[in-house]
Amino acid sequence: MARVLTISLNPALDLTIGLPALALGEVNRTDETHLSAAGKGVNVARVLVSLGHEVVVSGFLGADNDGLFRRAFADMGVEDAFQRVPGETRINAKLAEHSGRVTDVNGPGVAIEAEAFTGFLDELDARAADESRRPDAVVIAGSLPPGISADDQAALIARLRAQGLPVWVDTSGPALASAIAAAPSGVKPNELELADWAGEPLDNEPRRLAAGLRLHQSGIEDALISAGADGVLWVSHRGAWHATPPTMTVASTVGAGDTLLAAMLHGVLEGHAPDAALRFATALSAEAVRHVGVGNSRAADFPYLQQQTRVRRLNDVDAGGALA
Repeated sequence: MARVLTISLNPALDLTIGLPALALGEVNRTDETHLSAAGKGVNVARVLVSLGHEVVVSGFLGADNDGLFRRAFADMGVEDAFQRVPGETRINAKLAEHSGRVTDVNGPGVAIEAEAFTGFLDELDARAADESRRPDAVVIAGSLPPGISADDQAALIARLRAQGLPVWVDTSGPALASAIAAAPSGVKPNELELADWAGEPLDNEPRRLAAGLRLHQSGIEDALISAGADGVLWVSHRGAWHATPPTMTVASTVGAGDTLLAAMLHGVLEGHAPDAALRFATALSAEAVRHVGVGNSRAADFPYLQQQTRVRRLNDVDAGGALA
């Protein structure tokens, strides 16, 4: 198995609130509430650990409320390489209704000073240069905190790539556009997040395929575009592939995208056949939506979910990024 470094520049404590339906301006009664250490990179780490990989988690945490993170990392069995900074890590509220609709109320995050970011970069350089600590892949996931710009993240990607490290990115907005320009190894946007970059709604398969081919042509080795029940598109040197997930009763979509990224990276690192890798990742992401949290590959019916996941090859992709 591989050693993977996940970077969460703006992690959060997730306050997940389950309720029948959100009534604005009224008192709402909840079914459950749960406060957990989260952030997209932390969720990716959870999945990778469950699949047997050695994982190091890094980024920035507020020193004043890192207790839940410390306990979570110990329980997960990952190396905690987060840099502590003054202040509190943000708390994000996720209101999950029975219909499957999730309303996110996200804080901006703790401000990162230039000196702290420089120290973080120096530590990454030292890790990359040390064969005993050098990761086989890096995942940068989530939003950016105050003090770190989209250009800073792009420079971070370029720095890691210059050291010969595979880098996968999952972010949105201007940070996604800048990340794509820095040509990471892989990106995993959903169709809504990628639409601004593509310049049009990605509301059907031909448009998503065209966007995936553009990503691949720009130098991104693995372009992974998720579109909910419409499935997952994967464009790489292995060809253009599409997976349709099994029909699921959606309880929460929180963690499904992180599960997809982690499971696809797992398949790539382990050298699995393309159809098997995409089927596994899509099915595991589907498993995640029926409960709060990331996908569980040990679920009793997971083999059935894989069987119900339809994978088809669209065609070959040539070096120029067009269908052969």
